[in-house]
Order: sequence, then structure tokens, then C-alpha cells
Amino acid sequence: MEHGAERHKQTLRRALLEVRRGLTPHDVREAAAALAGRALELPELAGARTVAAYVSVGGEPGTAALLDALRARGVRVLLPVLLPDNDLDWGVYAGPDSLVGVRHAGRMALLEPAGERLGPEAVTEADAVLLPGLAVDGRGTRLGRGGGSYDRVLARLERAGADPALVVLLYDTEVVADVPGEPHDRPVHAAVTPSGVRRFHDPGGR
Repeated sequence: MEHGAERHKQTLRRALLEVRRGLTPHDVREAAAALAGRALELPELAGARTVAAYVSVGGEPGTAALLDALRARGVRVLLPVLLPDNDLDWGVYAGPDSLVGVRHAGRMALLEPAGERLGPEAVTEADAVLLPGLAVDGRGTRLGRGGGSYDRVLARLERAGADPALVVLLYDTEVVADVPGEPHDRPVHAAVTPSGVRRFHDPGGR
């Protein structure tokens, strides 16, 4: 069963990435502006002191405007640093000039925060975690790219007893009927797309 679910995930990933590759720079810019506006209205971000986020690359829904708006609000924004084993360290976002391009083996260049590394556990201090993804379904099951970095982040939050708001940033077409889930998957609380916010049942009562 698990092999079938993994095959389904791979097929879904390929299809979704193909759609993203077809987006023009204008499409990406327009979506990024709308996405930032929607995300900034989230109550989960309104009271957040620390938000773990990420720098979008390629055709991903753009996060630059959102990062700057959060920082302007006085939010401490943590950004990931990819480690050799695919785990994530974290650093504080200090504006666009604080980002450096880093090329990791077999991956496109990522923009990562310069400056002090806070350690993988820093994410447990976040009031909200903005997650990259390729899709989400009606149960809040997120489809990632398959590298496992954010599976580790979510497991770390679980071990620490941390319960931040988990929010995935997507395009409108990426809210789908079904994402094959596995027992360890931790559902997200909300998905933000350029046209609105989709909320999911949270057993924790958020």
C-alpha cells in the first residue's frame, strides 16, 4: 500500500511541477502579491512574534513581499538553511540584502540567510510555520517535494510539544481532492492561495 501511495505522490508531483513550469514571471509576481495580502490577514500571523518561513525559488508561490511585510510588523522571521543531510538549520531574516545564493548538490540555488545559525531546534520557538508544498487536500494533508526536510521539521515540533500554526502557501489549482497520506503525516491548519484561505479541522482545537 505504501509503495502505491508513493507512486501516486510522484505522479502528482510531476503533474503539479509541470503546471508551475508553465507560469510566466508575470503570473508568479501577480500571485505573490495576492498571496501576501491573504496571508497577512491571517489571525495566526497577526499575533505572531516569531514566524518560520522560507524564500521561494523558481515557480513557487512568491514569499518575498510577505517576508518583508512580516519583518516590517516587527515579527522575528526565521529562514531555513539546508544542511547536507537535508535537515534544516535556521537564521534570522534581516532584509533582502541579508540573503545569499547557495548552490546545493543536485538542487537549484537557494537563497539562505547570512549571519548566525540558530540550530535546527530554533523552529520550535515559532508561533507559526509557513510551509512550502505542491498541494493540499481537504483533510489538510500536504504534498511536499519529497526531500523530507519539512517532515523532519514537523517531527521536531512534535517531539518538542510545540504547536505552532502550520500554514502551506499554494496556487489556487493546488488545493486538490486527495493527497496520499501516511500515518506520520501531520496535517496543516490552513492553506493560503492567491484567492483566499482554506482552513482544515484541527484536532488540537486551534
